Amino acid sequence: MAAPHRFFLFDDPVARAWHPFALTRPVGELLFGTETLRARCERVFGIPCEGHLAGDALRGFEEPGAPPCLAAPEPADDGHRLVLSSRFVAEEPPAAWPKGPAVLSAGAAVVGVRVPHDTAIPPGFATARFPESWPRVAVGGRLLASTWELMAANRERLRRDGGRFPETALPAGAHRVGDGVISVAPDAVVEAGVVLDTTAGPVRVEAGARVRAPCRLCGPAWVGPGSTILGGELAGVSIGPGCRVRGEVESSLVLGHANKAHDGFLGHSIVGRWVNLGAMTSNSDLKNTYGPVRVQSGARTIETGLMKAGCLLGDHVRTGIGTLLDTGTVVGAGSNLFGGRMPPKSVPPFSWGSGGGPGEYEIERFLETAAVVMRRRGETLTPGMRELYRRAFHDSARLRARAALSTES
Repeated sequence: MAAPHRFFLFDDPVARAWHPFALTRPVGELLFGTETLRARCERVFGIPCEGHLAGDALRGFEEPGAPPCLAAPEPADDGHRLVLSSRFVAEEPPAAWPKGPAVLSAGAAVVGVRVPHDTAIPPGFATARFPESWPRVAVGGRLLASTWELMAANRERLRRDGGRFPETALPAGAHRVGDGVISVAPDAVVEAGVVLDTTAGPVRVEAGARVRAPCRLCGPAWVGPGSTILGGELAGVSIGPGCRVRGEVESSLVLGHANKAHDGFLGHSIVGRWVNLGAMTSNSDLKNTYGPVRVQSGARTIETGLMKAGCLLGDHVRTGIGTLLDTGTVVGAGSNLFGGRMPPKSVPPFSWGSGGGPGEYEIERFLETAAVVMRRRGETLTPGMRELYRRAFHDSARLRARAALSTES
């Protein structure tokens, strides 16, 4: 049977609540293992994604290689539309496609629908009731429930992704530990003296990346295109494109174009795009009681059930020298933290300052700085993204007001 002609990812209400990332990006553009959730679906289903159905808040979203955010699919005269949950981690496509509409499920979870061009897409297909005539089609994969699950499952995802990469020769002067896969792209550089430890999983270094000595890179690990590892020890990491990373990094994901060029600890965390961590910025990922970590997500307190959970840093977060982040800290997009005092565990988007009560980061000042940061890396802050950040600033005003009241009391 012919595959669907058009493919979209859908941010359901659960995905839209994935703080702090969903404020400024669709969930499909989050990194998991060695690729974004969107790129994984494209590869598995063999269809390019035409857009993220993420509502009006992300209108204007632009990122190199990523499709736009749409309120609804563009009209078409024929063919079918495949709409998958952006939280779906795709592994296997259907064995066969039916001729008409279908409901896609991974185990007990509904993860998508396939509908003709003239049939409306249910707004909440994960809980919607579908006609009995629509067949159920099994697909391989899983549905992620939260950002913390994405972080906790990333090591195993890296191990499984490692099987897709070819074994290559050990770079000259580098040292191997373990008998797992080492895969280095032809134009990547691994300097003499680097230790590649595959005892716990594979190591992949992508095109244009560079791993400088002295460094111990412990699998499972993925270093994305154009990134530079400046030194230190990294284990169980996904480092997205265009990053600069140094220090001790454990079981963490860095989405892309982030700068952690100095020493400091980053553990069991997710770091958004265009983040800059000042020298010796460090986070805690384990409570002194060894108890499960609670996090604040918007106005909700979430029990992660995890003994180790570090921090979630939204896009364009910046920290000053010596910043310390408590276990389970969530920092909203666009925040600028400095001053040497530990910030609260829940920092609203576009916050400015230090200690128990950061103030508000004026939006035009934020945009000016963001444009400079991106220009230094050869990228442009587009008009569409400027408007997206202005909406995000407006939409998050109540969170900053609530935080200010909490500090005063």
